Amino acid sequence: MKATEIREMNAAELNQKLSDLKAELFNLRFQHAINQLENPMRIKAVKKDIARIKTVMHALDAKKAQ
Repeated sequence: MKATEIREMNAAELNQKLSDLKAELFNLRFQHAINQLENPMRIKAVKKDIARIKTVMHALDAKKAQ
């Protein structure tokens, strides 16, 4: 997911996407623990997507505070 795509989302969409990614990360970690994970690099990609979303959400909150 690109940062430009994330910036185009509104707050509700960001919250929904964040919860979806957290659930996906949980499932990936579970699969990794039982050695059924096909693509271990997906964990890293999901973590980065979560960080991007949190960064955009923080920037939106800072913008509202001004």
